Amino acid sequence: MVNAAKYDMHDNAIRRKVFWLLRRLTSYELWRRKRERFANFTVQYEAAVKTPPREETDRVPADNLPIIYEILGLYDKGLRELAQGHRHVWRSGEPFDAAIDRYSHLCQYFYTDPEYWERGAQIKAYPPKVSALARLMRMSEFHGDYAPCEVVASSGDVANLQSATFLLAPENYRHRFYELEYPVFPESLPEPPDPPDVVIRSGQNVPFDGIWEPVTTTQTKLLGIVPVGDKTFENNGCFNYLVQGTRAPTLDGPFDPQTFSSSATSTHWHLLWEDTRYNDGVIPDESEYFLDPETVESTTSTNLPAGMEMQTGEICPISGTWEAIGLGVAPIQVLKGQTMPDVLLPSPGSGERRVHWARWRLLAAAVDI
Repeated sequence: MVNAAKYDMHDNAIRRKVFWLLRRLTSYELWRRKRERFANFTVQYEAAVKTPPREETDRVPADNLPIIYEILGLYDKGLRELAQGHRHVWRSGEPFDAAIDRYSHLCQYFYTDPEYWERGAQIKAYPPKVSALARLMRMSEFHGDYAPCEVVASSGDVANLQSATFLLAPENYRHRFYELEYPVFPESLPEPPDPPDVVIRSGQNVPFDGIWEPVTTTQTKLLGIVPVGDKTFENNGCFNYLVQGTRAPTLDGPFDPQTFSSSATSTHWHLLWEDTRYNDGVIPDESEYFLDPETVESTTSTNLPAGMEMQTGEICPISGTWEAIGLGVAPIQVLKGQTMPDVLLPSPGSGERRVHWARWRLLAAAVDI
């Protein structure tokens, strides 16, 4: 069970992490990587469709290709817009919002063999080759990447993020059949800035793109945008990223054990940070959002993880010499962070070279001198 008190939004360290994560989730670099990883999945999925499998259970449906191409096109369109500072891409029906929606549909109907799937949900681990493709697909997913998407009436106008626990608890990144990568935080996280004098209420129009904090206030009446002045505000939940022109959302109210539900409650939203990134068409260095995990032990000639195995499509964890097990091809050099490749082998009879998935074994890790 997750300890919610561990992720209290009154804690300054928690506030810094949530603030950093929301900027990461709305960064050009994160969405560029989503597109890049999904494109890699697309290539591998196409190859799997075109390559007759040895086992019928390894066959993936060609019917998924149209939606896969659609998602890739939406990423391309959204990135062109975001690169100019146009954050409407997260509004309902716009490119990134639509991509999230279509991706969710793809995940639900990715592989519908009744032995592994029931009513839109995976119920059993996929066959190995299908599982490898599913992992490639999930690599394009970042936990909470729907956070900036517009909240619509059909969802009760409830904010996408209700607590810091959702973003920060490692348990929330682990799912039954897959796991999403947990972000690596910089050693020094910036303080949320001194907020400008902008406060709105649930249901009102959001005037600026950016990160907003739900707050309680003793002020009796707020009409539209008002100056904060000397008023003090108390945190009322998790920061959310809100897009200009959308309706400020509500929060989930207390859980009612009688009805097994909670009702939406209105709140005030205090602008913490206006997002003006990319407005000038310039993409800044955003490498801080994708730092490598700290290495606990240095790699030495007496501590090489020789024998480590990875599959086609997985991300190489360490630079070195890798061999494709049982396929009779020469070992190759793969750099840390690259995608483990597939192998081209001649098809029996025709001699036509076709893509084959491979199980890779590390022969020797590269040693930094």
